[in-house]
Amino acid sequence: MRAELVRMAVMEIYEQVRREGARADQSLQRVLRREKRLRSVERRAVSDAVYGLLRLQGRVDHLLGRALLTRKSSMDRLATPTQHLLRYAAYLIVGDQQSAASAAGLAGLEVAPYLWALELVAQPVELGIPEGDVNDALAAETSLPRWLAKLWSDQLGAPETRKLAAAINQRAPLTVRANLLKNTRDELVRTLAGEDARVEPTKLSPWGVTFTGRTNVFALKAFKAGLFEVQDEGSQLIALACGARPGQIVVDACAGAGGKTLALAMEMNNKGRLVACDRDARRLVEMKVRARRAGVHNCESRGVPEGAVGEARIEDLAGQADVVLIDAPCSGLGALRRNPDARWRLNMDEVNIFPPRQREILERYVRLLKPSGRLIYATCSINRGENQDVRAAFAEAHPELVPIPPAELLGAPLAASVAATEVDVQLLPHRDTTDGFYIAGLRRG
Repeated sequence: MRAELVRMAVMEIYEQVRREGARADQSLQRVLRREKRLRSVERRAVSDAVYGLLRLQGRVDHLLGRALLTRKSSMDRLATPTQHLLRYAAYLIVGDQQSAASAAGLAGLEVAPYLWALELVAQPVELGIPEGDVNDALAAETSLPRWLAKLWSDQLGAPETRKLAAAINQRAPLTVRANLLKNTRDELVRTLAGEDARVEPTKLSPWGVTFTGRTNVFALKAFKAGLFEVQDEGSQLIALACGARPGQIVVDACAGAGGKTLALAMEMNNKGRLVACDRDARRLVEMKVRARRAGVHNCESRGVPEGAVGEARIEDLAGQADVVLIDAPCSGLGALRRNPDARWRLNMDEVNIFPPRQREILERYVRLLKPSGRLIYATCSINRGENQDVRAAFAEAHPELVPIPPAELLGAPLAASVAATEVDVQLLPHRDTTDGFYIAGLRRG
């Protein structure tokens, strides 16, 4: 690999994310699209380094700060480009197991004067154990911002937070859902093997397949033929919990790009009425493209903005729906493996914005349920305030709704394997290998 080209691309993307607040995935796409001279192995190296550095940024900053302090220096005394190059070198040590000398060489000449600091980063025991606030120490150890280390420690305990952080600081598995409208999971596994892809069936979802090697799935003939959709295994379980069946009226209240909508259509075998809603109608455009590829034709889409206009657009469905799925807007704390930059953009004030919005959406769509209809509330968050607390407050306000045990939603063996309670499920990356989804079901009596 040409180390200089890789380093330049990594630093450009990291600067955009760190200093300009750009989303990592969008910045990465822009730079790689422009830098056509990069070879495939170099593109992969850029992607791995950007995401790896963002995941371990907290740990890297902590170690570099303590190393520089041994010579009465600090990061903020250095020029910004030097800071970023030092972080890159430290990441190569901490995350890529490079030696200090090798990391310094890959990071370039500006880092050479700080080889002594990188050698300390490579041997952190020589830096000693810092004294101070337990949440500061936990944040430094886990590469989490302090507010998030405290949140998870308060809710899960410090030992569980360490395990969770270790999982989200790794690259997420690439999981897809077999499109049963076109093939079975076993048939998909054989088809993918015929395209030289290394795959294995998922352990939790009955529809899922995990790629065990590095593959550009969007270039596969199987993808272009609509034989599968990229979807996390936990997201697949949300669709499974809906229990959508042929001939029903099913509403996906926050459909977005339609990943779960397409899974619901598959469960309905294209029979019945599937209504995909979103407050931003523009987000539903991609779903239409995906639906055509998947062979889905029982789905209609509706933009449902806030206020009276939105209420009017779903009035015809009042009291009609067999299933309402509310995969509510949330902080996304359960998907930090895939969006590592989000942990550095968010703060607790922003996280606290979501519960009132989630309650509002629940109140809007609950009136669509028919008697005995099923409402599934889900988020991609690991946060009691957005999950258990919202479900409990909503259930208390609606005594006509009764909890549906996860054993009924998912089946008793699967519910037990994901440590479900009597009323809900919290999937955790370190325990379930999925993203951190929350699932709860309520039925109108």
